[in-house]
Amino acid sequence: MAKEGPNWDGLLKWSLAHSDGTNPSRNLSEEDRKWFMEAVQAQTVDVVKRMKEITLVMQTPEQVLEAQGVTSADIEDMLDELQEHVESIDMANDLHSIGGLVPLLGYLKNSHSNIRAKAAEVVTTIVQNNPRSQQLVMEANGLEPLLSNFTSDPDVTVRTKALGAISSLIRHNKPGVTAFRLANGYAALRDALGSENVRFQRKALNLIHYLLHENASDCNVVSELGFPRMMMHLASSEDAEVREAALKGLLELAREETKGADGSLGEDEKLKQLLQERINGISLMSPDDLGAAREERQLVDSLWNTCYNEPSLLKEKGLLVLPGEDAPPPDVASKHFEPPLRAWAANPSTDKSPSSEKKEAPLLLGGPPPEAADSQNNSGAGEDANGQPNR
Repeated sequence: MAKEGPNWDGLLKWSLAHSDGTNPSRNLSEEDRKWFMEAVQAQTVDVVKRMKEITLVMQTPEQVLEAQGVTSADIEDMLDELQEHVESIDMANDLHSIGGLVPLLGYLKNSHSNIRAKAAEVVTTIVQNNPRSQQLVMEANGLEPLLSNFTSDPDVTVRTKALGAISSLIRHNKPGVTAFRLANGYAALRDALGSENVRFQRKALNLIHYLLHENASDCNVVSELGFPRMMMHLASSEDAEVREAALKGLLELAREETKGADGSLGEDEKLKQLLQERINGISLMSPDDLGAAREERQLVDSLWNTCYNEPSLLKEKGLLVLPGEDAPPPDVASKHFEPPLRAWAANPSTDKSPSSEKKEAPLLLGGPPPEAADSQNNSGAGEDANGQPNR
């Protein structure tokens, strides 16, 4: 249950009265000092303490929480708060030391799909641009439930969130990439490309492009699995981001084939037809749409040039670089793979609106059932990372 906030109106009036520059400074009375400190402390959040409280809730069996009236929505709110805390790399790494990582991974197997999805989001935040947490999640076998959710969860949102977490977990993480390959991850990505969910398609395509860009030898694997034809199909998608991501994957394959003197992709008439259709479609775009499709124009021309060793018709028609676009083309190879900055989380002066006030971790009302009480007495509040996850 959320605490009542401090008396901000009273605090503001007090501050104005004592620091408006019209009166000489004076020593605070003990009563004023006490009131001021209480007002400030009421808004101060001990992050480690809150993470420990959240960990205790995550370690509590699902049936016990339900018996105490804690809903899946309450758990989602709690995970939202945890996600904010672990935006800090230090806090993300501390989650394991206070015993919270294992029960969080346990939530990936929760009976509620919304909790499984939210848990994957928190994992994404923890491992993003964080080699230490990537290692901790791998050591805790966190890749296994993520792969299970990605490949077979009945809820496409859960599958998409799991794929996002996998992408962050294995990025710049060679053991993670190796484990993904051994788990038949490319076959799962192929299945994802066949989904009708565009967000799922985008995430799969972006991960494919990253893997091909970092591991050129994988181009043979994806070609054997039939990826080129699937990417050609998606390069005609109505979703601009899906089109761009598919073109990036095809460009990586074409460049690698050129290095190996294997022109199989360039000899595919379907690819040539696709590129001609994209050139015709771009030629019919309005000026505003042409500006928005700058990256797609660059990709189509680069792919044509790579496969056929000549500029595309976009250049001849003056559509490759429009007036005012004399800057270098975007770096399509790495744009989607730079981890988001955590700078905002490191800035303590960031304003918080009342609507963003964090909720308390659900408190168990009344005493838990006898067997749960015995379990708590035996384990204590300081239970480590081997605590039992939610089931």
